[in-house]
Amino acid sequence: MNAEQLTSFRAAYSRFALDERILLSAHSHQAWPDVAREAQLEVFDETARLVDDKWDQAVLPIMDEVGKKVLVRLGFEPGDAIAFAESTHQLVFRLLSTLDLSAKPRVVTTSSEFHSLHRQLMRLGEDGLDVHWVDATEREKLTDRLLEAIVPGVSLVALSAVLFEDAYIVQRLDEVIARGQEVGALVLIDAYHAFNVVPLQFGPQRENLFVTAGGYKYAGFGEGLCFLRIPADCELRPAYTGWFADFGALAEPRDLGRRISYASGGARFAGATFETSAVFRARAVLAHWERFGLGVTELRQISSRQTARIIARLDEAALGGDLVSSRDSERRAGFVTLRVNRAKDVVVALRERGVYADARGDLLRLGPAPYLLDEEIDRGVACLREAVEALA
Repeated sequence: MNAEQLTSFRAAYSRFALDERILLSAHSHQAWPDVAREAQLEVFDETARLVDDKWDQAVLPIMDEVGKKVLVRLGFEPGDAIAFAESTHQLVFRLLSTLDLSAKPRVVTTSSEFHSLHRQLMRLGEDGLDVHWVDATEREKLTDRLLEAIVPGVSLVALSAVLFEDAYIVQRLDEVIARGQEVGALVLIDAYHAFNVVPLQFGPQRENLFVTAGGYKYAGFGEGLCFLRIPADCELRPAYTGWFADFGALAEPRDLGRRISYASGGARFAGATFETSAVFRARAVLAHWERFGLGVTELRQISSRQTARIIARLDEAALGGDLVSSRDSERRAGFVTLRVNRAKDVVVALRERGVYADARGDLLRLGPAPYLLDEEIDRGVACLREAVEALA
């Protein structure tokens, strides 16, 4: 974006007070454009107008529209099957619930998955799930280790396309996907830290792939709207299922002896009644990105330039030696991580200086967004140096 376009773009975020603080927190919670607030009001007005008819006349058509646009931004065809839920955890657990724990199925994953998947697999491991944790400490060897671990008998391969700790983009993802499907495993890719900021290459086996992500981070949707892309003709039967998973059969007489049925497409992985404002916000924010001509490719270009600028300023501030994220933009996604002492205290010290960032253990994460000015990035890193020196 040129200067005039950036001014117009920033004006679309008037409620988030961009001129009063520096939000290097887009990897965790990207600011909402003003249209998201307008969508919140629209939900109320449509509910007041339609009451219970809102589902057929407003919510479900909007979900269909949002689903098509989300799929395109994920790198799939708009007609593919997609399911929605309030969190990726709900969707992933529905997929996990298709496994027969009594058969002690084996899952291959990495040691660097986000907390919800890590915790859930740990817990299911207590009940018989055989989880093989592939060491992700040496990032450059991760793909080879995954390929070695994916052998016949594996039921599920689940991994992130971008690791949440340091924004590392897993290399040769297409090979991992192909190997998983070759041995007959379900393959699930967590694309949360890629959605709307990093285009992903899934390879020729993409049609049979499960991909989950959400709008809370780089998409700017806010909370409550996550999604799971589902292969065509999927016939899995989630044990964790709700009444929306076969909505059309509700009018049929109950037969306690029949086998539970599922609707086709994404509805197979649906849950139950949900809060609808996230769907309205998503439609409005997707239109916002389109209004400014910001597809995933354009957003990736902006992000790569901004993260490179952060690294350059860290080097100038003598903090580059603590960099954890890759210096190679092909291996670095939408934020920059460095290791600092007392990282949580540094986050507090930054907040006192009007800079928003976050920490995971001793890892400090800095996430830019398209609405940030270059001078704000520079000032944010300067404040970081002040904070680190003050706490040394």
